[in-house]
This record gives sequence, structure tokens and C-alpha cells, in this order.
Amino acid sequence: MRKEWIYGKLICSALFLLGTCLPASAQTGHLSGVRVVNDEIKKNGREVHVNFVLDIEEMHVKRQESVRLYPVVVAKEGGRSLELPSVVLDGRVRDKVHRREKALTGSAKTDGAYIALRRKNGEAQQVEYAVTLPYEPWMAQSRLVLREQVTGCLECAQSGMEETPVKNTFLQLFRPQYATAFVQPRKETVKVRNEVRVARLQFRQDSYNIDPKFKNNESELATVSSSVEVVKTNPDLTITGIYITGYASPEGTVEYNLKLSKNRAEALAAYAQKDTEVDASLWHVTGVGEDWEGLRKEVEKHPLLLKIDDVLRIIDECDGDKDLCEQRIRGLVPPEIYQRLLNEMYGPLRRNEYRIEYNVRNFNLEEAKKLLKTRPDLLSVEEIYMVADSYGKGSAEYDEAMLTAARTYPANAAAVVNGACVKMEQGDVKGAIDLLEGCEVKDDASVLNALGVACARDKQYDKAKEILERALKAGSMEAQKNLEQLAGVVADL
Repeated sequence: MRKEWIYGKLICSALFLLGTCLPASAQTGHLSGVRVVNDEIKKNGREVHVNFVLDIEEMHVKRQESVRLYPVVVAKEGGRSLELPSVVLDGRVRDKVHRREKALTGSAKTDGAYIALRRKNGEAQQVEYAVTLPYEPWMAQSRLVLREQVTGCLECAQSGMEETPVKNTFLQLFRPQYATAFVQPRKETVKVRNEVRVARLQFRQDSYNIDPKFKNNESELATVSSSVEVVKTNPDLTITGIYITGYASPEGTVEYNLKLSKNRAEALAAYAQKDTEVDASLWHVTGVGEDWEGLRKEVEKHPLLLKIDDVLRIIDECDGDKDLCEQRIRGLVPPEIYQRLLNEMYGPLRRNEYRIEYNVRNFNLEEAKKLLKTRPDLLSVEEIYMVADSYGKGSAEYDEAMLTAARTYPANAAAVVNGACVKMEQGDVKGAIDLLEGCEVKDDASVLNALGVACARDKQYDKAKEILERALKAGSMEAQKNLEQLAGVVADL
């Protein structure tokens, strides 16, 4: 009888113990009873300060349980994470076990936790949490979660790791507000345009008389007349001047070539004036003689020319007596060097460049819309913007008009900067950089400022800083603010 009573007592004790160490499937998480309040996460230099309060008033911890809460920084992309010091909340019995363990052995399972305390169920309790951790760039794209691990009487896990989100954005880094304001284009009171072309007429040796039947002259002359007629017959255009400049190659004396280049230019002017019937007073002729700058470019196109370095050196050092320079080239050995120059590189230098200048009338909105697609060069930047505004900012037509202005007028700082801003708004930062770097006003303060901003947005921070400093020196009022914004971004790297 006594033995049966003892066995019954043991069985009851075992059942009691089993009741306090239920399998994971029978457990419920405690995170629903936890609230994170007064959270504040700030970056200071190379450190991140994490502060929040855990309100556990609604949490119920069984007497044999130990609940460990882990704040974890988790990268939004990739597998990186950082587990912060945990908070341990013990039930009444488990708290005594851990205290006894600490007293007897000098250590406990709760060692290493941020804090360990007994949960007094039904009472209001809060845990003030404050840690500092080293900043790493991946944290800029991360979130903060709270994970839970529950252990029972034998320190065995009663459930898997559960988690709940705390902050979808763990760290709010500096958000730059770069300044690239719209640049108002200058009003073009009179729209002056020009077209530059080259006529390569063939003349018999030492002659400046034009023979339309000689070699390819007929085609060249027709092209000249056609170029003038296109402008002359356009009712929107008024010719204000036709300028012809004659060039010669270096063979012969400088004096002779100067006279020859002018005579041949005058011959072309006389022929074209008669053919097109443009008033003679509008024709202007200049002869510049030998084109040594053009010769250098032609030589560079022939890298296999014998002693090319010697030829280029003679050209570069030719600041005085051009006849002497030509003699030095003639004297190069072997003679084939000069023959190649004469036969292959001198020919393109003998030419007439002509520039047709004309004024363009102003256009109304409907006329400008049509010309924007066919001849945007006849519109002023202001007229192109009139078309853009008619479509409304943010529309595809608006953007295309602004970009057309930038492409058409690479020497107009306002057009280039505003076009680059459109590119950046479209998310095409590299396109904005290409537009700004390819323009003809690279040293303009507003262009430099916009380029600096584009480089900053492209994460070329060193280059952006150097360009913005140049913009500041050039007089950009926005560059100083942008340098400050850039400094804020760099500080978060």
C-alpha cells in the first residue's frame, strides 16, 4: 500500500512537470504583448544610437518560462543582419533559478543580455533600451525587427524564433535637397542664324578662273547656289550676309598663296552672286592664305607617314617664316615624305569656306509646334519653351521640347542646364552628365553647378565636390548649398 502511494506521487509529479514543458506546437508567442514606444535611432558620425522603450504590460510569462527578446537589424536585400543585446524576461520560478545559478557558479544563462528581469504578470512594466553600435553602410538599407526565443524549465526551446517588425526603415540617412533651379533663357531680340559649308573647286595650276566643266566643279557650284537659294526663297528668312574665306596649301610662297586664296574666293563670290542674284553688297570675301593648322590635322590622319613626328614638330615650331618651314618639310629624307604631303594632304587645304548669315522671323505657338519637329534651329529657346509650356510640365511632350532646346543650342547655358534637369527628373543621371559635359559652355557657373549635382546623384562624390567648388568660384549662388548637401551625404558613407 505504501509503495503504491509513492508510485502515484511520482506519476503526478511527472505529469506536473510535463504540463510546464509543453512542446512548441502548444505554445503561443509573447510578441503580441510587447509594444515598442518612443523609438529613436540616430546616426552620429560613425556611430548609431538606438533608443526605444519596451512596454510589456500586456505580456504574460509563465513561471517556468524565460523569454528572450532580440532586437535585430536586418538588411533589406541580402543576408546581412546584426543581433543587438537581448532583453530577458523571466517567469517567477525561472528568475529564481537564474539568480541561484549566478550565486553558485558566478555565471548564468542570462549573462550577455542587455538586461534580465522578472516579469511581474499583470503589472505595468517598461524596459528602457539604449545601445550604441558602429555604423556600416548596409544599415542604410535595413529594417529593425524584434525576435523572440522562449525556453522552459530545462532551458529547452519551447518554440522557434518568432519575430515582429519594429521599423521598416532602421536608419533614416541624410536626404540631400540639391538646388538646380530653372534657368531663365535670355530673350533673343533678333534671331541670327548661319550655315557654314565648304566648296572644293578645282583650278588649273596658278589659275583662279572658274571652269564649271573642269573636274567636279559643276556639282560643287550647284551645291553652293542651292545652299544660298534655300535661304533666299524661304519667306521666314532674310539673308544679311554671305562670307567667303579662301584657303591655300603651303607649296609656293606665303605672299603668292595669300593672293591666290583671295582671288579664288572672289571668283567664287562673283560666280555665285551672278547665279543666285543675291545683292552684291551682301557678299564679303577674305583670303587667309596657307592653312598650317589644317595641315597638322591632315597629317594626324596619316599615322603611317614616314617621320611623322618630324613633320609635326616642324609645323608646331613654325611661328615665323612660313616659307622657311615649307623648305624644311621639302628637305626631309626620303623625298617620298614631301610627295605624300603634296599628293594626299595638301589637296584638302585648298578650299573656300562660305557662311550664309540670315535673320529669322518670330513664330506663334502653332507655327513653333510644327518647326520644333523639322527645324528647331529656327526657333529661339524662348519659343521652344513656349511650346513646352503649352503641353504642361511633367508631360512627355514638355520633356522632349526641353531636351530639344538643349540639343539644338549646346552653347546656351540655360537650355543645357534645364535640359539636364529634365534628364535627372527622368532618372537618367548619366544622360544629364553627358549633356552637360558635351555642351559648349562647360565653364558657365550654372552648368558647373548642375554637373556637380548630377555627379553627386551618380555617387561620384569626389568629382562632384571638385566641380561644385569650381561652380562656387565661378559665381553660382546654389553651389554653396549643394556643397553642404554633399557633405551630409558623404558623412553617411
